[in-house]
Amino acid sequence: MKDISAIIINYNSSAFTLNCVKSILEKTSNHIAFEIIVVDNASKTEDYHTLKNALKSLNSGLIKLVRSRYNTGFGGGNMYGIQFANARHYAFINNDTLLENDCLNIVHQFLLKTPEAAICSPQQFNEKGEVQKSFDHFLSLKRELFGRSLLEKTNKTKYPKRQKIYSDPLKVESVPGSFLVVKAEQFNEVGGFDTTIFLYYEETDLCYRIAKQTVKGACYLVPEGRFIHFKGQSTAKNNAIKKELKISLLYVLRKNSGYLSYQILRWWLTLKAFFKLFIAPKTFPVFLLYLKGAHISASLKQQQTIAP
Repeated sequence: MKDISAIIINYNSSAFTLNCVKSILEKTSNHIAFEIIVVDNASKTEDYHTLKNALKSLNSGLIKLVRSRYNTGFGGGNMYGIQFANARHYAFINNDTLLENDCLNIVHQFLLKTPEAAICSPQQFNEKGEVQKSFDHFLSLKRELFGRSLLEKTNKTKYPKRQKIYSDPLKVESVPGSFLVVKAEQFNEVGGFDTTIFLYYEETDLCYRIAKQTVKGACYLVPEGRFIHFKGQSTAKNNAIKKELKISLLYVLRKNSGYLSYQILRWWLTLKAFFKLFIAPKTFPVFLLYLKGAHISASLKQQQTIAP
């Protein structure tokens, strides 16, 4: 059994995936036993073969490439990947990231030395070297209505500032899916990612369920580890993606906070979207989405086809 399995999803962005894999191979020390599982999430045939040939040229026995004929989204792609993993820890790493230091070894050692911790993430930077927010507070009605800043001002212990730079490990509620490392035991215990979600908030939902359903389910930021995240290289910037974000938001809120919270936020967002129409008529599809309830049946997941 390996110490850690790094799982990376590729979707029509083979150049980023290849660079991510290279950075893992270059930065990870020989102090841990690791493997890299690359899941191609039904990319175009050309992109898949480009990736396949590039990974083969690395001539590394640590890499395994598997392909899904169906785009299962972020959570589904990672759940497909863990079927080929055999490790004590899973590291779900976005393909548009580069390791800055020995991240895998750092988070692995942290989880070994911190029995109460089940999930952690290194510190995130952008391509300019600027520090980025590397943790979040649980998705809740009060967070969405009043904002994170108010939570951080009213309860500094429960809601530490996300903008602050930390030097020591910090207990938080949720870490980003761009580089999320979790103990396999707790991940398996809660059933992993909710594959109903196609994109967005999968990591928030996972962190919440592990914290609430397992005995040792704490979540931490481990700033000693450092990685660069280019953000969104596998996701197009269009109205469909923006709508998907809202669908996932309301789905996860309803799932973990209840029907009443969902309805309050849904109608609040509907009201805001209605008034926004007067200055931005092109936002009508989002308004209509809220009006209809932003049901999970409207997700892009329902539009996927099986590749040949």
